[in-house]
Amino acid sequence: MTETRAPLFTPVLIGGCIIIMLGFAVRASFGVFQIPIAAEYGWLRSDFSFAIAIQNLAWGIGQPIFGAIAEKFGDRRAIVAGALFYAAGLVLSSYAVTPGQHQLLEILVGFGIAGTGFGVILAVVGRAASAENRSLALGIATAAGSAGQVFGAPAAAWLLGYMPWQSVFLVFAAVILLSLLALPLMRAPDSASKAELEETISEILVRAFRDPSYILIFLGFFSCGYQLGFITAHFPAFVTEMCGAIDPSGMLASFGVTTTSALGAIAISVIGLANIVGAILSGWLGRRYSKKYLLAGIYAGRTIISALFILAPMTPTTVLLFSLGMGSLWLATVPLTSGLVAHLYGLRYMGTLYGIVFFSHQLGSFMGVWLGGRLYDMYGSYTMVWWIGVGIGAFSAIIHLPIRENAPSRLVPA
Repeated sequence: MTETRAPLFTPVLIGGCIIIMLGFAVRASFGVFQIPIAAEYGWLRSDFSFAIAIQNLAWGIGQPIFGAIAEKFGDRRAIVAGALFYAAGLVLSSYAVTPGQHQLLEILVGFGIAGTGFGVILAVVGRAASAENRSLALGIATAAGSAGQVFGAPAAAWLLGYMPWQSVFLVFAAVILLSLLALPLMRAPDSASKAELEETISEILVRAFRDPSYILIFLGFFSCGYQLGFITAHFPAFVTEMCGAIDPSGMLASFGVTTTSALGAIAISVIGLANIVGAILSGWLGRRYSKKYLLAGIYAGRTIISALFILAPMTPTTVLLFSLGMGSLWLATVPLTSGLVAHLYGLRYMGTLYGIVFFSHQLGSFMGVWLGGRLYDMYGSYTMVWWIGVGIGAFSAIIHLPIRENAPSRLVPA
């Protein structure tokens, strides 16, 4: 009798990739708007940064909420609600003329990202995938977010050449709503074990918070959010200011890149492109090797790459090399962290448990984005923010080492 292997590319994985890709294309573009919006209204760098920081915090707060909504009322209802929040936030933000208005409306955008992002989508993908394919499927879904990042920031920069930023926000709101066309594909079976179905959400939350490994996962994800939040929001402006208006080597001009503002958008795109490979490779390795050691290695790699970048002379070449290196590790933590949560606690409440861990990630994002703007306004430089990221990256690499990868009690590992 011939053994049949479960397919990797299920309709759920394809639909999830489409929704994540379009949602993250929009999210990855926000740093491109920093200079145009600040220039039009005369805002301080910290004003815009605080709006994006609030967005990241709202995303973190909304993640376990939308995870619980998905588990209680259905995945597709949670995704629809998230898309409506996302689109409404973008439309209303296009009419914001004060920092306070923009910051308040970013709460809607953050909740929208929570409903259409990793917490909900990865839980659905995880349930639909077989045990042998789960880690790789999570890596592919994560890579879809990076695929959106590849074209999101350059698309925003291109559109800004033809229309005001307010109109670009309206275009992006339409893109978010169009992503719901993939919703019919998002039908996942309930693959929870009998023991998982008997355990209530309050019981598993108590068990998780009593487990030192879960706390270490929570703490370790903070630096991932800090680094990603800071770079996404501030890197385009950082590149524009640090590299000057000339490409001495002529390398970028040969590709039609003539300004450092365009270089900033392309750097975000390169990060996303490199992470398509990095996230898929991370998912592939996660089903063969220890997830905690892979995570420790990723955080150590980020720490070294960031330190070398700050110490090296700032040129277009070093910007692109940094983007390639950091991009290969960018979201490589996501399939491993979500997979580790599923392995320890099963699939029934994966959305909620991963959502809580992801809140730590978004606290880090809030700090990275907000501190980036605050310290820039104080010192006229991002240097201190970079070195803080180096320090907490090293911290995350260390605290992943004592994590136990065996399920703490009664559930059979996923």
